[in-house]
Amino acid sequence: MLKYILDVVILKNIYGLTLEELEDYFISIGSKKFHARQLFSWIYEKRIKSFSEITDIKKEIIDKLKIDFNNNRLKIVSIENDKDVSKYLFELEDGEHIEAVLMRHDYGNSVCISSQVGCNMGCKFCESGRRRRVRNLETYEMVLQILMIDELLDDRVDNVVVMGIGEPFDNYDNLIKFLTIINHPKGLAIGARHITVSTCGIIPKILEFAHFPLQINLAVSLHAPNDELRSKIMPINKKYPLNDLILALKKYLSITNRRITFEYILLKDINDTKECALELANLVKNINCYINLIPYNETENIGFKRTNAIQIMRFYDILKKNNINVTIRREFGGNISAACGQLRSKKEDV
Repeated sequence: MLKYILDVVILKNIYGLTLEELEDYFISIGSKKFHARQLFSWIYEKRIKSFSEITDIKKEIIDKLKIDFNNNRLKIVSIENDKDVSKYLFELEDGEHIEAVLMRHDYGNSVCISSQVGCNMGCKFCESGRRRRVRNLETYEMVLQILMIDELLDDRVDNVVVMGIGEPFDNYDNLIKFLTIINHPKGLAIGARHITVSTCGIIPKILEFAHFPLQINLAVSLHAPNDELRSKIMPINKKYPLNDLILALKKYLSITNRRITFEYILLKDINDTKECALELANLVKNINCYINLIPYNETENIGFKRTNAIQIMRFYDILKKNNINVTIRREFGGNISAACGQLRSKKEDV
């Protein structure tokens, strides 16, 4: 019974509705659909805290909104700060916890958000995967991560990455609504090309995402250049092996013509060898992509170690010499709980 009550509350949160859904709502109550644009402007541009602050919609309609929806926010439990980075721990209405990270770049503010409470993908090196998925995040719970950080910043969030706790494509329908809301000019107005969604390689959803009309960037968590190694550290590879994944990504490229990012976390003596670099170069050589090499953030709960700076540069140089577009991710949060899911784990382990 409690779960049912919580579900009802979540479904009625105003931040979980697209403009089109609000238009349908206003028509269903015998009102005009242009009120949806007015409401979007009030909640996303003017950032009202109460429906009572709305002045250009009739009082009887406002009263109906108060009955049918809430605009509850998430609770910020803690914030950890380091140079150019802040990490936020949010508490949800059911007491669960998620994380989001703000990174300040010279080209703007970027926020990395979570899409699930926990994760079922089970990547061996990932703190998020150490705790299994409790549930998917609702659309509004994703939207509010950005909205609330944006308000705390007193500045604009320019870029969004769905790469925090959870596998976004394992929460596909809510993800699509979230992307639609934050991209809409009357919503958070974040440009599609400034939004990136990361997946560990769920092939059916990659192919479905290829037909999504917004030009959102796709990142694929690769982390190994062959099936044997990838299956050891990423169980998803047993269901969607590399050859099938690469074929799906080539199909995605043929439909979208949008460059793919491959994320590659370097793990000491696991996937950081010269042989791995050469295999990786061969794997992606005919794909419109670039590789983002990521120095590993060690945690006390997982035994993988960080590749040293010299070996990272050797790996980088091999890819460059093989004409692969490659970058090394700038590091943030060396003095805070930097690993994805680490702040949540600290809270849950207490």
